[in-house]
Amino acid sequence: MASIDTPEAPAAEPAPETKSERGSLARFFVVLVLLAWALRSFVVAPFYIPSSSMLPTLFVGDYVMVAKWPYGYSRYSFPWGFPSFSGRLIDTLPKRGDVVVFRHPNTDEDLIKRVIGVPGDTVELRGGELFLNGQQVKREKLPPVSVPISDNSPCKVAPGARPVIAQGSEGRGCLYVAYRETLPGGPSFVTLNQLDGGPGDDFAAAIVPPDHVFLMGDNRDDSGDSRFEIYDNGIGMVPTDHLIGRALITFWSTDGGASYVLPWTWFTALRGDRLGNGYHE
Repeated sequence: MASIDTPEAPAAEPAPETKSERGSLARFFVVLVLLAWALRSFVVAPFYIPSSSMLPTLFVGDYVMVAKWPYGYSRYSFPWGFPSFSGRLIDTLPKRGDVVVFRHPNTDEDLIKRVIGVPGDTVELRGGELFLNGQQVKREKLPPVSVPISDNSPCKVAPGARPVIAQGSEGRGCLYVAYRETLPGGPSFVTLNQLDGGPGDDFAAAIVPPDHVFLMGDNRDDSGDSRFEIYDNGIGMVPTDHLIGRALITFWSTDGGASYVLPWTWFTALRGDRLGNGYHE
């Protein structure tokens, strides 16, 4: 008996994407963007350390998580400056010794320095010695600090200083004269001194005005900070509404030997001993 072939039914075409599905996808991405914006605006944001002005506390190549809530919020707290408004919401003054990220008073740069003086403080430097409200800040000499030499951290010294390189158990390092300073109230940190009689070693006594802070880098001879006016490559005393946040912790650090297109180098260039360093007492 002859067989009869039954023609196959045509394959069903995929159903076109419905308006509802497209709308759901769009809402998902909108919510994702809003959540990312809210996180970076109100909670934490990453910050890359591009310079050596905060050595030895922060290395070039450190990635630091910055808390956005400690000082309140201004227009500089928000990505792309949106929303834009004057003043500061939930305004709280930083404490002496805090490591802060802030917007440069005259440019769009985000910088990082340490709070030395708060409103009403009198700040003065004499021969590199720091005085607060007429009292000399405790300063103890330490053994030289060795900063490992790498692709993003050559042995950089301030103009007029002489580089000193030493071979250690973990490779070559750049040696710096170091001191431990202890501010009133207890914050203690290490500073570097590269020059005796450097341009920032003397600063006439000045009172920090209301709604401003006096900021300095820990690498004292290689930091354009509140000791210098804006026209002199400094920042002057910084308005508090320019504060973005307080440095919390280093969550990544690279020696400069990584390439974005070679993912394995992200780990070979990792400075693991830097991870977890905290910057708030």
